[in-house]
Amino acid sequence: MDLQDIVDALFTFDNYAQLLPLVRNSLIAGAVLGLLGGLIGIFVMMRDLAFAVHGIAELSFAGAAFALLVGANVVAGSLVGSVLAALVLGFMGIRARDRNSIIGVVMPFGLGLGILFLALYEGRAANKFGLLTGQIVSVDDVQLNLLVGCAVVVMLALAAIWRPLTFASADPDLAEARGVPVRGLSILFMVLLGVSVALSIQVVGALLVLALLITPAAAALRVSSAPGVVVLLSVVFACTSVVGGILLALGGRIPISPYVTTISFAIYLVCRMVGSRRSVRRSRPAEPAVAAVTSLR
Repeated sequence: MDLQDIVDALFTFDNYAQLLPLVRNSLIAGAVLGLLGGLIGIFVMMRDLAFAVHGIAELSFAGAAFALLVGANVVAGSLVGSVLAALVLGFMGIRARDRNSIIGVVMPFGLGLGILFLALYEGRAANKFGLLTGQIVSVDDVQLNLLVGCAVVVMLALAAIWRPLTFASADPDLAEARGVPVRGLSILFMVLLGVSVALSIQVVGALLVLALLITPAAAALRVSSAPGVVVLLSVVFACTSVVGGILLALGGRIPISPYVTTISFAIYLVCRMVGSRRSVRRSRPAEPAVAAVTSLR
């Protein structure tokens, strides 16, 4: 395969207008997941749960693979697997050290189960591959309604606990001393995170879910420290990555996830450069003052 063949596989926009209606549900689902991922990703970063997202994704993948094997609803299977993983981490992994060790045990177990179920599955190979890397035309009306309904429930629950969860995430010891139910909020957030991971897998796949739930929030935190601005930027970055990835993937012959992750990574690089330049500019005014004090000595 030469360079031209690679470009043709990545970007082929023949009959693009005819193909666009096929991904209407996926575009709606992508926008909803971008909104959800941008909101919940802020707390993932604040609570240092990036590794936990990956661990939950592996058990969510196992649940989806089992549902595919037995002919059940894949979204429901993914939800069951991720919520079970979230509950295990929420109840057992309170301290960071305990949480990371539990994730290290659960993650390969879930991945192994998922591979076993896919090996036993005798259906289309595209269904197997889609669980790992995502699909752009796999969201039917039933899945879209379930996805939107679950996302709305998660966002409403997140809005209800936003202030105490922010307090508990920023300073858990002080929040507990003030009477905030830190442990209960932690378990509830893990459940909401589990649902979000399961929903995200339907579009970007189990292996690359981090690009939706972590990278946009990490990019937003590089360019601003104002809470409202960070939340807004995180949502915008997540929606741009998912919707833009779907639109680009429609013109190519490869799965959606490389497009989503590339856009998300590019946004992060730009935000990191912007953040670095701001840090340099803020430190420059202090240099003449330091030099003047040194000369006086």
